[in-house]
Amino acid sequence: MAHFPKLLRDLPPFDGPFDAYRLAAGECDVLFASYPAGTEIAPHAHDTENVGVITQGQLILTLNGEETHYGPGDWYHVPVNVEHSAKFETDTSEIEFWFRRK
Repeated sequence: MAHFPKLLRDLPPFDGPFDAYRLAAGECDVLFASYPAGTEIAPHAHDTENVGVITQGQLILTLNGEETHYGPGDWYHVPVNVEHSAKFETDTSEIEFWFRRK
């Protein structure tokens, strides 16, 4: 995660199943996340609506049974409470926005 600027690396770590720095922003958490090659995240859903942009590498996201590949500069969207999974075949980093919906 050394490629993130020092100001971002000085943010508190995210307490989750991957490496990230967390920036709390009102009704949204912003994560600066990195996934080593070979990382797989099992199917799950959560109570946040997520959008993200890939900054390095590639995200392979399965959503509604459809697999889509996202590379640097690509944005993705995961609606609230929708089951999805992810895998990373190369070292990958992204900026994720987790919106809490009422």
